[in-house]
Amino acid sequence: MDSQIPQASQAPRSAQAPHMFQVDLRGLVDLLSHHLYSSPKVYLRELLQNAVDAITARRAEEPDAPARVRLTAEAGSLRVEDTGVGLTEADVHGLLATIGRSSKRAEGLQEARSDFLGQFGIGLLACFVVAERIRVVSRSARAPGAPPVEWTARDDGSYTVRTLPDEARPEPGTTVHLVARPGTAEWLAGDRVLSLARDFGSLLPYDVRVGEEAVTDLPAPWDRPYPGPAARRVALARHCHELFGFTPLDTIELDVPLAGIRGVAYVLPSAVSPAQRAGHRVHLKGMLLTERAEQLLPDWAFFVRCVLDTDSLRPTASRESLYEDETLAGVREALGERIRAWLTGLAAGDPERLAAFLSVHHLGVKSLARHDREMLRTMLPWLPFETTDGRLSLEEFAQRHPVVHFTRTVEEYRQVAPIASAQGIGVVNGGYTYDSELVEALEAVRPGTVVAELDAETVTAHLDAVDPAEELALSGFLAAARARLDPLGCDVVLRSFHPLSVPALHLDDREARHEQARAEAQEQADDLWAGILGSLRGGAPRARLVLNHLSPLVRRIGSLGEPELIGTAVESLYGQALLMAQRPLRPADSALLNRAFAGLLEWATHGEDDTEGGAHR
Repeated sequence: MDSQIPQASQAPRSAQAPHMFQVDLRGLVDLLSHHLYSSPKVYLRELLQNAVDAITARRAEEPDAPARVRLTAEAGSLRVEDTGVGLTEADVHGLLATIGRSSKRAEGLQEARSDFLGQFGIGLLACFVVAERIRVVSRSARAPGAPPVEWTARDDGSYTVRTLPDEARPEPGTTVHLVARPGTAEWLAGDRVLSLARDFGSLLPYDVRVGEEAVTDLPAPWDRPYPGPAARRVALARHCHELFGFTPLDTIELDVPLAGIRGVAYVLPSAVSPAQRAGHRVHLKGMLLTERAEQLLPDWAFFVRCVLDTDSLRPTASRESLYEDETLAGVREALGERIRAWLTGLAAGDPERLAAFLSVHHLGVKSLARHDREMLRTMLPWLPFETTDGRLSLEEFAQRHPVVHFTRTVEEYRQVAPIASAQGIGVVNGGYTYDSELVEALEAVRPGTVVAELDAETVTAHLDAVDPAEELALSGFLAAARARLDPLGCDVVLRSFHPLSVPALHLDDREARHEQARAEAQEQADDLWAGILGSLRGGAPRARLVLNHLSPLVRRIGSLGEPELIGTAVESLYGQALLMAQRPLRPADSALLNRAFAGLLEWATHGEDDTEGGAHR
């Protein structure tokens, strides 16, 4: 008997019809306003952009077509009228009512997209950020016999389309009417519209007006003719002050024809942090794209602010920043070359202006010189460094000293600078940003120069040794001093050096500090980690307190007979040497200073009490 097992149906299943995405327009507008666009003001840029692109499209077919954009603000509403290519009813259904579709993708225009500002098809959608209703009346220049068409949309996602009599729009072009959403009427006010239109559209190539007020101001300040170089500098300085709020130290021309870039870079009059991200103004085919383009210049050029117009760089979807691609990388390199050439020109022909610039922005030039040997060679006579001979350039310092010693940290420099100077050792403070890298690069750009890092051993070797007999006479004092500082990981040595006003010098290097940190961590660790850290113990020399045998104070302390008093005095010298070097104090160092200070006070006051009682210490 065959088992009755149900069989799966072999009949083919009918194909299901695809479903279309449903878009919540209000939610999308909220997404645009809070995440894509930085401010509601971008609605006006979108309106200007659409108008300019429409005129560009018409002029591609009719070179003599009028090129006008008129904006009229009236009590919570705005009207924008252009003489562009216009739309037919089919265009309205296919373009205005479909989110993400752009007329710049239409057949026959794809190859000319580089002439248009808009590339993403967001279009009028951005206007819903400030408008609850948008009404568009348009007549096509490509279909002269087609009647005007009206498209009316609301922020709930609904829209209507109807044709109008010829008299509603006799000439080709488009008029956009906006009615403000509750709470956004200020964005459609006349003064605000004029201000935004001038900000976004001052460099547009067509006649744009708000009421009777002109918006465009051409040619651009950097393209205008001037009576002479001085007049040009004054005019551009005024432009910089109006745009950025400061009067520049100098102006750098930015002209990169291959990338379609024209503009200027303004040199900041005061120093800024290299980490501060610069905001540059970038216009795309005349329309302001962004005021905060951060990736436009190399990182080292943080001392300038740029304003330029380009027709080659790509905007992101929000059209508020630049798309990082090979073109932008090439532009960044080309603009960096312009700034580098300006610096080289100053070094060759205007040393006074270069000195004024470097007094403020030497950090930026040092950043550039790290990676550009030719720039370092050019700037050697000008870049300032802190040295034991004062503030000098590396070129001048190397002429004075056959060996250019340097320290890697400011703390190391402060330890050794007074002593090294007195001993005739030239030292450069390499502890500031980029300085040690530049000093080390000196040998490559200045043949014959010897560069050496200065450490505690080198400094000690340059100090005069004490006569063995005199040191032997002080052996008891030195033994007591070493016993007192041994728990701090510090040795005590006796040398003779100048100046006499320095009784003791604290010397260590990075290896000694690493070993000291390891020892401290070992003391505080559990048995397991103490064993691990103990196995990492290195052979680095310990820190040392160098006592100055020529100092009268050290001689008096060496003559003391009490070991306890010697220990307290040596702790005081150790603390003073740390403070002179401006080194950060460890908890153990702070405790030592407090103990030494209290011990000296006790000794002093105890001595007075004994004197008053008739005793003599």
